[in-house]
Amino acid sequence: MDRREFLRLLAIAGIASGPAACAARNRSTEAEIYAAEPFGQARLMHFTDCHAQLLPVYFREPGVNLGFGEAKNQPPHLVGEALLEQVGVEPGSRFAHALTHLDFAEAARRYGKVGGFAHLKTLIEKLRDEAGPQNCLLLDGGDTWQGSGTAYWTRGRDMVGACNRLGVDVMTGHWEFTYEDAEVLRNIDEFAGEFVAQNVRLTDDALFSGAEAFDEDTGHVFRPYTLRDTGGKTIAVIGQAFPYTPIANPSRFIPDWTFGIRAGELQSLVDAVREKERPDAVVLLSHSGMDVDLKLARVVSGIDVILGGHTHDGVPVPAVVNNAAGRTIVTNAGSNGKFLGVLDLQFGSSGISDFRYRLLPVFSNLLPADADMSAYIAEVREPWLRTLEEPLATADLLLYRRGNFNGTFDQVICDAQRAVGDAQIALSPGFRWGTTVLPGDTVTMERVMDQTCITYPETYVRDMSGEQIKLILEDVCDNLFNPDPFYQQGGDMVRTGGMNYVCEPTAAAGERISGMMLDDGTPIEAGKSYRVAGWATVVSQAPGPPVWEVVAEYLRDVKIAKIERLNTPVLKGVQNNLGIADYPGHS
Repeated sequence: MDRREFLRLLAIAGIASGPAACAARNRSTEAEIYAAEPFGQARLMHFTDCHAQLLPVYFREPGVNLGFGEAKNQPPHLVGEALLEQVGVEPGSRFAHALTHLDFAEAARRYGKVGGFAHLKTLIEKLRDEAGPQNCLLLDGGDTWQGSGTAYWTRGRDMVGACNRLGVDVMTGHWEFTYEDAEVLRNIDEFAGEFVAQNVRLTDDALFSGAEAFDEDTGHVFRPYTLRDTGGKTIAVIGQAFPYTPIANPSRFIPDWTFGIRAGELQSLVDAVREKERPDAVVLLSHSGMDVDLKLARVVSGIDVILGGHTHDGVPVPAVVNNAAGRTIVTNAGSNGKFLGVLDLQFGSSGISDFRYRLLPVFSNLLPADADMSAYIAEVREPWLRTLEEPLATADLLLYRRGNFNGTFDQVICDAQRAVGDAQIALSPGFRWGTTVLPGDTVTMERVMDQTCITYPETYVRDMSGEQIKLILEDVCDNLFNPDPFYQQGGDMVRTGGMNYVCEPTAAAGERISGMMLDDGTPIEAGKSYRVAGWATVVSQAPGPPVWEVVAEYLRDVKIAKIERLNTPVLKGVQNNLGIADYPGHS
């Protein structure tokens, strides 16, 4: 993308430089922030990765989101001041707070919480009324049914009900598939919209034995695409579920289903849809991650728009990728209900002729709560309210997760595992979901569930050799920093407690991790055994209690949630990388 095109995108995103944009960056009222002239014939509204957060929350954006190769210093791998400078957002403004980790605790106290389905509902209805309901589509990128206590206890049904009330038209999935297959199908049956996923197929054995599928001839488990008449135009929405679900999450829950990026099959499907249906636009509703989506836009032609999810990137300016058929607009709408992406499309004689895009932060103190949605949320929370509101400890510092390496809440989880399990080392998954707690606030059971609530939460304490520990770190590091986006599985680096190491993301696979040592400085030896605590085993169920019970027990005992040491690795080879800021050690 050249500078002229980038400046044009800044302008249509509503955050370009200049006096008018400077005023826009400092807007503070509901009317000022959310008002915009309707444009074009069709409006696509997109949220993703809300992780079952029905109420407003605090959510800190990453201070480390490294990109390398073609992705280096390019969105979404810009953080802090570098991101604000590129997109022309005033430091200290509401938008700066929404987009970055900068001065997070102070800014959060000033600007309040974000998200909440009752507030999101108000914003969506405002945008529908503005453009005309018949001209709007609401798309959900997935990771909707998981991430809270109520979602866990209801097996995602609380979120199905909330999305029905929100008026979601089409969705795809990822963590949805961490419930059992029968539960997934039941939830989809109760969902008022359509669930689409072109890349989920039956296994050969399941197909032979007559397992349930949308299309027995092709093996598609779900509808691969849907057609919607929006603004008098036909829009084809193709679903792209998370490609690596059976690797990143337990396959035992969905034994008959296979996944994958399936770029070749996606190209064939796009070609067939264009030939058979003659749509005015083709939209890919993706849960593959921003880097994967950018590569898909290069190698698959005929897709007009990719609305992406999975990597939780709040992307205020869409990328425009040129390919064999023209161009593809690619964007990503953050997480935790914090943002709503709004893409207005104008059509000409041969498809999309122009567009306007806005990434709207959902500031809950600026948007009144929808009464019906509020009543529904209160109803689904009521049976578990006493458990959710139990006070466990007081936060001594900002507790957060999001970032390529250990966050402070991750460290609390690791410290809890070591203390309760009497272990030397703790390992915790690099999940990107999990809400933030401000210093001085109470850490309730609900906040612990936000960080740990999965369907395979069991803990373990076992002996591992130094060689095994290194292999685990190397494997996850390759998932995160593999130079080919199609081999990146999303998520962040496995969190560690009680040990430290050196990480060189640009090194070859198997050579990125070195200098492993315990907190006391003792080197970790390949042939020596260490007592390791962990949770969220993918291959088989671990024997211990759910991790939230371990963390709750620890917090009840210590009463003050604090950390003595943040086990972040020393980084090598990240000089001049704008995807890192406020990090304690790198060279």
